Amino acid sequence: MIVYSILVSLVTIAVLQALGMFVFSLLTPFNDLEELRKGNTAVGLAMGGKFLATGIILGVSAYTNHSIWFMALWFAVGYVCLVATYFIFDWLTPGIRLSEHLQKGNTAVGTFLAFVYVGISFTVSSLII
Repeated sequence: MIVYSILVSLVTIAVLQALGMFVFSLLTPFNDLEELRKGNTAVGLAMGGKFLATGIILGVSAYTNHSIWFMALWFAVGYVCLVATYFIFDWLTPGIRLSEHLQKGNTAVGTFLAFVYVGISFTVSSLII
């Protein structure tokens, strides 16, 4: 029974992580995977930050909830905060269109976004019950 429970949890976590990354890829006006194939370090940094941030929120959601449904619900709440963060920081930096700079390979922007995502995920994770 416990093996089944762990398996269901792992599959759920993997699906939520993949879904989260897919939704993030829809937010950019370029193809994230194509930019990675080209060797765009800025996009790689930003995607890595998104993946780590999503994983942090997923981990805390899984750790603090014994129900798959509550884990998914709290992940969704945290994930909406991550997505909102992208738009808020894009709005707060009016002279810099983040997606344009990422596509051009601006590693400063990629690094900045990676750390913003991770920082927000730690902050949001403290709110997950």
